[in-house]
Amino acid sequence: MIPRYARQPMVDIWSPETKFRIWFEIEAHACDAQAELGVIPKQAAEAVWARGGNATFDIDRIDEIERETKHDVIAFLTHLAEIVGPEARLVHQGMTSSDVLDTCLAVQLTRAADILLEDMDALLAALKKRAQEHKMTVCIGRSHGIHAEPVTFGLKLAQAYAEFDRCKQRLVTARADVATCALSGAVGTFANIDPAVEAHVAQKMGLTPEPISTQVIPRDRHAMFFATLGVIASSVERVATEIRHLQRTEVLEVEEYFSPGQKGSSAMPHKRNPVLTENLTGLARMVRSYAMPAMENVALWHERDISHSSVERYVGPDATITLDFALSRLTGVIDKLLVYPDRMEANMNKLGGLMHSQRVLLALTQAGVSREDAYRLVQRNAMKVWHEGADFFDELTGDEEVMASLSKADLEDLFDLGYHTKHVDTIFARVFKG
Repeated sequence: MIPRYARQPMVDIWSPETKFRIWFEIEAHACDAQAELGVIPKQAAEAVWARGGNATFDIDRIDEIERETKHDVIAFLTHLAEIVGPEARLVHQGMTSSDVLDTCLAVQLTRAADILLEDMDALLAALKKRAQEHKMTVCIGRSHGIHAEPVTFGLKLAQAYAEFDRCKQRLVTARADVATCALSGAVGTFANIDPAVEAHVAQKMGLTPEPISTQVIPRDRHAMFFATLGVIASSVERVATEIRHLQRTEVLEVEEYFSPGQKGSSAMPHKRNPVLTENLTGLARMVRSYAMPAMENVALWHERDISHSSVERYVGPDATITLDFALSRLTGVIDKLLVYPDRMEANMNKLGGLMHSQRVLLALTQAGVSREDAYRLVQRNAMKVWHEGADFFDELTGDEEVMASLSKADLEDLFDLGYHTKHVDTIFARVFKG
């Protein structure tokens, strides 16, 4: 992942230093369990911790060894032996490389999920704050991009809150899905290692034992994790796209914060472009793209192959780092979003009251007019507004067929904006739980 779209705490999870430290902890905790079982001397387990616990692993040295061995875990174990000494021969007893690699990946993914959950809490807080602020800020709702009926901007933000709250719950579940440990040895039979070792390491690393592994942890778990990240990214894009549309010059109901000294265009000094939300749209595409190879990783050959390995070296860091950045950026956009209620009102009034057409339709049917005739009457007057720029209320009051069923006072009541906001409190109570 390029530094432009990365935040350091998430980057650190995927650094070689962190990876090798996790590898060491897995091996050292396994030694403790083996010592308790009497498989290796307790002094050997103690020596591993004493000499390796505070050691700084030499990444260049590990890389040098790997260039010869062509095996990353063997390279690490060889370097660890250089640090620990003779007792290192008792490290990795009964284990296979995937025991270390898969358990390490589980630790990294759960740590990454914890950061993403913190990101989502911050985003939810920003959405809730702005939703409450604009709870009754009325604006036009649009279907197919065309004026429909009034909503409030607070409802738009409340919808986003509810969506990300669902995303958070999905991520909690996905985190639990990947938080498993496998130390079951070659082909997963525990032939050369006691299941108690796996249970001990799992407890120490904050994981649960994988109920049944082959030589690898089943990749359906990882597929669900990255698919969940893709869904979250799609929700990021939905909100970003809404803001982009609302910032268009012809609409301009909201606008990204434009900081002092910021430039919108190298050629046109007047430009104030929605660059942050456009960026979020692009980042969302990338996060979603990682879900597919993760799904393709599920179908490995027999008890294992390593076709998944190269994929996960990409998608693990890139998907989590990118989504972390995107969630943080969206939180900043929401927190500083400029909202223009006057422009919302002006846009709402552009079509001369057409947003009240359904109320007139329903009132006519309740007055005894057939739905077909009521629709015809309302549409006939609405089209005059579309084609001639007329005022909808004036056209209706001038239509004898309409006025035969409704009075002018009836129509005035039907054009009351408060009718459309009467259940906003109910919706907010549902979304924000009181």
